[in-house]
Amino acid sequence: METIVERPGALDVHKAQVTACVRVPTEGGGREQHVAEFQTTVRGLLTLRDWLAAHRVTQVTMEATGVFWKPVWAVLEDDFELLLVYARHVKQVPGRKTDVADAAWLCQLAEAGLLRSSFVPPKPIRALRNLTRYRKTQIQERAREANRLHKALEDTGIKLDCVASDILGASGRAMLAALIDGTTDPEVLADLAKGRMRSKIPALREALEGRFDHLHAVWVGAILAHVDFLDEQIDSLSEAIEEQIAPFAKAVELLSTIPGVQRRTAEVIVSEIGTDMSVFPTPKQLASWAGQCPGNDQSAGKRRSGRTRNGSKWLDWALEEAALAAVNAKDVYLAAQYRRLRPGAATRRRSAPSSTRSSAPAGTCFRPASSTQTSAASTSSAAIPSAPPSA
Repeated sequence: METIVERPGALDVHKAQVTACVRVPTEGGGREQHVAEFQTTVRGLLTLRDWLAAHRVTQVTMEATGVFWKPVWAVLEDDFELLLVYARHVKQVPGRKTDVADAAWLCQLAEAGLLRSSFVPPKPIRALRNLTRYRKTQIQERAREANRLHKALEDTGIKLDCVASDILGASGRAMLAALIDGTTDPEVLADLAKGRMRSKIPALREALEGRFDHLHAVWVGAILAHVDFLDEQIDSLSEAIEEQIAPFAKAVELLSTIPGVQRRTAEVIVSEIGTDMSVFPTPKQLASWAGQCPGNDQSAGKRRSGRTRNGSKWLDWALEEAALAAVNAKDVYLAAQYRRLRPGAATRRRSAPSSTRSSAPAGTCFRPASSTQTSAASTSSAAIPSAPPSA
């Protein structure tokens, strides 16, 4: 193969060790290969950096293996041109796989210029991404706790969620607190309703009759305590994100002008794609990288599959929430376009086999809180590179 990169290096990264391979020119005009193994501790990675520098390596390639590549990248990014490649694109021949063989094969591909780098945002965006992703996990955990609360109340026979749209609202929390304290009289509990909920007092009296005992009080109390803790964590993370995203305030404001995109969604978008759009030559390539357009798999003039590629799940969730908000907006083009296309999509769903369609029992009043709904609610109240690694 033709030599494109004169002094390439490649790393096969694992949790405890990294195997490095470099290919350099010899005096006779040939090529020679050097292989070494290093620990992934800070001291080991500094030794790796010095070893690569001693061989005058100009470009270092590594696979996107889970999160193990991150500390290696952090140590090397200031001294070398780094390429993070999608493991699926550089698979070795089956039956000939070792750490040394993987590193050598990766180095040969880099030498021939056959690798495409994945998108890795700069340090400030990566730090912001860590915060927004962790906040999302806390929002999802809060949604799971809300679902557990619904199940706990079902176990007691109390049908509060059939009357109150949000059992964690002001009225619902007051009634739950009274139940935990030992009050089980439906008349007294229903009288704790506030605001518009007071018009539902007769229905509340009937719904609040149940078998709420001491063990249920311990169970529900633990769930509510965890919900309160998660609310504090989410608020704390939001404050940290507010500080970290300050240099990108203009980008957040611009994104917030898109129908359906509120501040929290805009923060996620910035943390996932960054603000330097030069890495995506066209909007179509950005949509492809994000996994928001059909795939392209054709052979012999036939389209074999249009399956959408996998993009960042964090970005996908944010865009899904924004889309749900946009289609419910008034006097918005996106909502009108959705209503125009929806009948055809519904027809295609009806023509699909029944086994592929989900169904819910009719007449149920159980409304579990999904992570998308929870995040979308909090959002509305606030406000071609290779496929991306799970950075």
